[in-house]
Amino acid sequence: AQLGRYWVETCQPPSVTSGWAWLASYESVGRPTQSLQIHRIGSLLRTLTFLTAALGVSVLRGQSTPPKPVVVALVSVQAVNTGYRVVGSVAPLRTSTIGSAADGRVEQFLVEVGQAVKANQPLARLRTRTLEIELAAAQAELDLYNQLLLEKENGARIEDVAEAEARALGAKAAMDNASAQLRRLEALSTSLAASEADLENARERLNLAEAAHAATEAVLERVKKGPRVESIAQSQAQVELQAQRVLLIQDRIEKHTIIAPFDGFISAEYTEVGAWISSGDPVAQVIQLDEVEINAPVTADYATKLRRGTTIRVEFPELPDKLLTGTVDRIVPVAESRARTFPVLIRLKNEITNGTPLLLSGMLARVDLPAGRQAQLPLVPKDALVLNERDRAVFVVDPDPDNASNGPATGIVRKVPVDLGVALGNRIQVLSLIHI
Repeated sequence: AQLGRYWVETCQPPSVTSGWAWLASYESVGRPTQSLQIHRIGSLLRTLTFLTAALGVSVLRGQSTPPKPVVVALVSVQAVNTGYRVVGSVAPLRTSTIGSAADGRVEQFLVEVGQAVKANQPLARLRTRTLEIELAAAQAELDLYNQLLLEKENGARIEDVAEAEARALGAKAAMDNASAQLRRLEALSTSLAASEADLENARERLNLAEAAHAATEAVLERVKKGPRVESIAQSQAQVELQAQRVLLIQDRIEKHTIIAPFDGFISAEYTEVGAWISSGDPVAQVIQLDEVEINAPVTADYATKLRRGTTIRVEFPELPDKLLTGTVDRIVPVAESRARTFPVLIRLKNEITNGTPLLLSGMLARVDLPAGRQAQLPLVPKDALVLNERDRAVFVVDPDPDNASNGPATGIVRKVPVDLGVALGNRIQVLSLIHI
């Protein structure tokens, strides 16, 4: 386990009593600390305050190389619950069967069982040629409505205004001419040179000319003001309606691409290229493994002693060199009908290296629950433990009392096999200390 970088060449150790040992971790200068930690053993019946110090310790007394910096810590002895071991299994944090949201023929199937996928990554695509043609037509119609709206918003062109003004002037000239004709006929009628019928015809022509002039003036005013606000609003609504139709077709096309809902791994395939699937049919199954859950069945007397958030040590037969801890996430308050046990769900961080998870769904897990009887047992930092396929151990240093007060202390480091108990935060119970 990486402890970081320590530069402790000048640090002094605490006072050392004869017969006491120290829990330490070895570090070469300029290199990350490795897990070689040692515990302090005095009277295991006394509770010790956890302490971290630094001192230079030579691995073997009398060696010619200079002392290497190490980190040491005292073991604490505390009354805690001993472990109650149960067997559970690893389950993904989430499992999702991804179905199709549309009918169609599978044109591409882009993943395989066991493949790692990212959120929103395409898993399969259905044929969308017909929808793409519909989308192109809808977008062209939207462009048409946008241009019509732009024409109304821009108002009349200069040429349109000039034409309306010219028509108004022509109508005014016709009206003036009709008015002059009527006046001449009225003057002639006094000398009986014009008949009454001629006067009536002249008056009728003047009325028509005045009406035509009024109409052209109204047209001119309308052209200058431009389209009505209501007309522009109607065109805007038409543009919006067509835009929504385009979005609807785009959404239908998007539904023809099936995507992963979260980061995970493909655990099952349900279709293949060329197959026809209907809306709701399963396409693939995705499991999330960056975190996993351990489902541990626990009897009622032990389940009632557990609390959410409690640190739990978990062992895996396939991973003897790994020390893994999780936390109690949920305690299901309903017993399984046959075994009369309550599922305790323990959440555990998973390591994923080069697309391969450390913990696999279905793996056997041995869980040490802190629900047994209380006992006074030593606790060591979990980074102090050295794990491999054969044993569990810590490294103990026997300090040289003659050198404790004169510069960096020296001593002999030896490996001590131990049995492990439950976890308490970042510390682990040590159940037996052999050959101290």
